[in-house]
Formats: sequence, C-alpha cells, structure tokens
Amino acid sequence: MAGIHITDIESAINWWRGQFPSEDGITACPEVLALAEVYALMVYYREHEADERTLPQVARAAWLEWYASTPDAPCIAICSTSQGDALCKGCGRTFEEVQHWTAMTPGQKRAVWRRITLDAKAWRFNKYAERAGRATGEDHPDPAQLDSPASAAP
Repeated sequence: MAGIHITDIESAINWWRGQFPSEDGITACPEVLALAEVYALMVYYREHEADERTLPQVARAAWLEWYASTPDAPCIAICSTSQGDALCKGCGRTFEEVQHWTAMTPGQKRAVWRRITLDAKAWRFNKYAERAGRATGEDHPDPAQLDSPASAAP
C-alpha cells in the first residue's frame, strides 16, 4: 500500500485554499471539501496515512493536482549511487528508488520525499541547498543548469 501522509493531505488542502480562496470565509471549493473529509477521518481514527488507491475519486483527483504542482524528483544532479553508494549523498534516495523512480506511484514518491526530508542529511538539504532551490524536479537534471549563474533566482 502506498500511503499518503496526513501532512500531504493538509498541504493539498492549503494549496487548494490558495487556488480558490473562500469569498465569505466559510465556504470551500469541492476539492477542499473532499480532502477535508479524508483529513477529518484520518484525525478521528488517528491514522497517519491514507491508501492512495482507496481515496474517494474527487479527493484523489484533488490530491493528484496538488501533487503535480510539487517537484517530482529530489535529484540535484549529484548522484553518488552511480559511484556505488547504496544511498545517494545528493538527494537521499536509495539506489533502488533512483532506479525505479519513474515507475513509482505518486504516493510512493511522496513517501520517499517525506523520509528524506525528515532525515535531512542529503546534500540537497544542507551543502547544496541553493542548488536544490534551482532544481526543476526532473530526475537527473543537467548539472550545468543548476550550476550556471543565469539559472539563479533573482
């Protein structure tokens, strides 16, 4: 089961609230309502994850649209798994995760993102944080695109 963590549900709710702010401060768009129902049930039943395959259709579609707005891969083009490391020093993914990234479901990818973010030992979170800020979210980007001064944010 690929689980969607409750913090991702919350992030999706807040993203949708930003996309379609409530005019009266009370009503919410259908996407927020669908995700809020999932969130409320998770809180009530003290669940930390929801199965991505069994989410209600509207909630799943809303979550997937939020997911599409996030970076896909944590790669910063410094892949130590290609040098034999079991865990990439650049992004924090395992060799298997790097190899199978394109076949993973959104829920599986978010679980990896959560693990590497909580661990925060990968270079993308410290030594090369500025490079991660310029990363587009593609898996294995061209290192030159992340190193060039022209790609730096103004």
